[in-house]
Amino acid sequence: MNYSHLRPLIFRFPPEWSHTVSLRLLRLAGQLPPAAALVRALFSTPGPRIQPARVFGLDFSNPIGMAAGYDKDALAWRGLALLGFGHIELGTVTPLPQPGNPGRRVFRLVEDRAVINRMGFPSQGAERVARRLQRAGRQPGVILGANLGKNKDTPLEEACGDYLQLLRAFAPLVDYLVINVSSPNTPGLLSLQSRSSLEALLEPLVEERDRQSHALRRPVPLLLKISPDLGSSELDGVLAAALTGGIDGLIAANTSLSRTGLRSPNRAETGGLSGAPLRERNTALIRDLVHRLGPRASARLPVVASGGILEPRDALEKLDAGAALVQLYTGLIYSGPGLVRQILSALDCQPVARRAAVPAGSLFTGD
Repeated sequence: MNYSHLRPLIFRFPPEWSHTVSLRLLRLAGQLPPAAALVRALFSTPGPRIQPARVFGLDFSNPIGMAAGYDKDALAWRGLALLGFGHIELGTVTPLPQPGNPGRRVFRLVEDRAVINRMGFPSQGAERVARRLQRAGRQPGVILGANLGKNKDTPLEEACGDYLQLLRAFAPLVDYLVINVSSPNTPGLLSLQSRSSLEALLEPLVEERDRQSHALRRPVPLLLKISPDLGSSELDGVLAAALTGGIDGLIAANTSLSRTGLRSPNRAETGGLSGAPLRERNTALIRDLVHRLGPRASARLPVVASGGILEPRDALEKLDAGAALVQLYTGLIYSGPGLVRQILSALDCQPVARRAAVPAGSLFTGD
């Protein structure tokens, strides 16, 4: 059945319920070989002509990834891999279990092809998620990341301790780690994006990353996920802190507090906005980041585009703007699980310029 015919039925149910059902189905597909074979047959992707992407020292089979937020507790990543993703980002994981925010907390904005969420990092906690990954073992060809967040009750001045605990727990279990300081749904978290706060946070985290890399005898890339709502001077501060601090890449970006141009009755709900309204803004942000970094610094600090990818052209647009990889989530809600296959088919048919031209006078060219 075409997903466009199925979507009205799915949208009759609450968003969190639909998410839970899809998660269980994909978990089942990842555990049962006959179900896995069926999903693979339905969503088989072109492979031979798509160039692998080498980013952060890792080899991605393709540049399309699953963003954090869908598989928070590492339940269904094996099933997700069957859809053709080149990487899957788990989480956000917190050190201790926490329920997230109370009440109804996810809202579809159908008229805008968007979602507002105020989940607040619901997590089964680091110990349980890590134990699940240990039992599952590694799957060849699947790049796994873990998105790390502080507990809601942890004071901001103690946030570094939460991130250090998570880094130690997950460095041996995944391929890369992401420091999430940009969710609008954890009180005060966005303030950690100031240059001084970031520098203080990143120094001990990068030192621990280096210790883990040495012990594991492999690189453990450490990325930073930023907000789409940062102003120009704030972006300069983030880039300076990331470059001097030794971060391996940026994910741009998290959900937005902006409500510009929305039509849906749900537009007044609090939380982070994702989906089609962020497409142009996100592409402009990617292009701006690459421009500010310049060619040498952008090679040291690759940018992953996350935001507003609902059609193949949206992913191609991000790659043309200079993104090294792209991630999607809300696009699956509106376009269905076949979206990955569609994007990969578009990539197969139309090679994309890997890096936009960057003027020699860019802000960070000398770094």
